[in-house]
Amino acid sequence: MKDVKKKELQVQNRKNTIRTIKRHWQLYLILLLPLAYLIIFKYKPILGAQIAFRDYNFKDGIWDSPFVGLKHFKTFFVSPQFSRLMVNTLGLSIYGIVIGVFPPIILAVALNYVRIKWFGKTVQMVTYMPYFISSVLIVGIMMQLLSLTGPVNSVIQSLNGEAVHFMGEPKLFKTLYVFSDVWQKTGYNAVIYISALAAVDQELHEAATVDGANIWHRIRYIDIPSILPTAVILLIMSCGHILTMGYEKVLLLQNDLNLAASDIISTYVYRVGLTSMQYSYSTAIGIFQSVVSLVMLLAVNKISDKVSETSLF
Repeated sequence: MKDVKKKELQVQNRKNTIRTIKRHWQLYLILLLPLAYLIIFKYKPILGAQIAFRDYNFKDGIWDSPFVGLKHFKTFFVSPQFSRLMVNTLGLSIYGIVIGVFPPIILAVALNYVRIKWFGKTVQMVTYMPYFISSVLIVGIMMQLLSLTGPVNSVIQSLNGEAVHFMGEPKLFKTLYVFSDVWQKTGYNAVIYISALAAVDQELHEAATVDGANIWHRIRYIDIPSILPTAVILLIMSCGHILTMGYEKVLLLQNDLNLAASDIISTYVYRVGLTSMQYSYSTAIGIFQSVVSLVMLLAVNKISDKVSETSLF
């Protein structure tokens, strides 16, 4: 009897599902396009990741290339480049995360208290616009400004200083990269915090004002606690990309003079994968990056959940 009722329930659920799909078929039709995109461009390429465990060659293809296990991973771990790449990548990522946390928050809080609406909107638009400038153009602007004959060195020399080769000095590479990145993304990241501040109940500010709280007290005890969960979520997501940061801007800023400080895992993968055509080796490094980033994401998320009770999942 129980089996019969179970089968009847399954049939009924199936009919309800079919009825729901027929009723909302437009929504399911819209869903097909992004679903197809994910399958074709995100999940299908995962099958090709197996070349990290093979000695891949064009003649034999992916499936028939000889299986070598963890050979390419071991080669990377014992290579002389491993420690340098890890130090450069972690240093650049952590430096960027630390420096990039506060400017969007400061900008969002400042804009939240601007009483002249047209001025606030103008500042927000001006700070938001750099996000849409391509990395190629930003690097080109930096090269023009910081070249030996550029305006920055002209000012330095006019003050009786010596010209600085900014783009060729390894010690300055991280600073140039991080602060140009902060300039480009601060306005965009501030929008997220502005949205969080807009959700704050204005009665809290009114009550605080009645109790004698000034603007700094309201920022400290109302605004900051309100946007703190958003800041934590963004920090967790940033830690998830600590080794998988994009290579485009780094590659554009990179030259023979600053290579010791600018060579990171992503640029190394680009160089050995596309330039030297070591596909199995570069894929193994890419998998290593993804695994470490996943572990970092899970660890930081767990720590955040225990410390601040804020997490992604």
